[in-house]
Amino acid sequence: MENIVPGVPVAIGPGVVRLTAPNPGVMTGPGTNSYIVGTRDLAVIDPGPAIDSHVDALRNAVGNRLKWILCTHTHLDHSPAAAALKRATGARIAGMPTDQDGRQDGEFIPDLVLGDGDRVPVEGMTFRAVFTPGHVANHLCYLLEEQKLLFTGDHVMQGSTVVISPPGGDMQAYLASLEKLLALDLAAFAPGHGHLIHTPHDEARRLLAHRMKREQKVVDALERNGPATLDELVVVAYDDVSEKLYGPAKRSLHAHLIKLEREGRATVSGERWSLKD
Repeated sequence: MENIVPGVPVAIGPGVVRLTAPNPGVMTGPGTNSYIVGTRDLAVIDPGPAIDSHVDALRNAVGNRLKWILCTHTHLDHSPAAAALKRATGARIAGMPTDQDGRQDGEFIPDLVLGDGDRVPVEGMTFRAVFTPGHVANHLCYLLEEQKLLFTGDHVMQGSTVVISPPGGDMQAYLASLEKLLALDLAAFAPGHGHLIHTPHDEARRLLAHRMKREQKVVDALERNGPATLDELVVVAYDDVSEKLYGPAKRSLHAHLIKLEREGRATVSGERWSLKD
């Protein structure tokens, strides 16, 4: 599998080009993938961060043919370039707004607010919005119906699991959204970070199994160490990850604990969590 190089357009399917932003990192892998889709009229899925070189690369790639900018969600590595790309091309922005939790693009103003099942036609192609909350409350995937290709944003990433950060992130919703993918007729995932995933249903099942295994580790940590704080629990429940990742791991841990609390299996007093009798 070739390395992903930011700024280099790569054709990944009929009329589908991946252009990766120059924002590699622990949370973004090789960088955020923007996808340019179409032959005559075009759509861009996830314009990415507002980095001038990336916006320029997108503008050069789309010319005067861009009609739609579709955003999977409004985290700062996915949607901020939408405004600059709209100013440059006149394309319309579509997606779903959400409450600000300190991690959202405050400048995101969609021309079209999409809901589950809504369709956006672009010259012989149809994008169907699939509402997949969990990673964040306003997350949408986009199904290119003619190719059965699902653009997954941060709902599914290649090579990594996603962070679920309360309050915008919700573990119960995330698991339900993964289950939802199993009912779709899919050929591949085009993720927001990493390469195409050609076994989409297997990947969704793998992620569900991984989350359930992690949840059991959280329960075991509570059994042995509770009542305990997030700082005390993360070193036990996430003993298989680097300490450098404990920051984001604590956010997903918190999401697991909130899920357990809703299910009547855990309780919190102050900052200390414990299993419920």
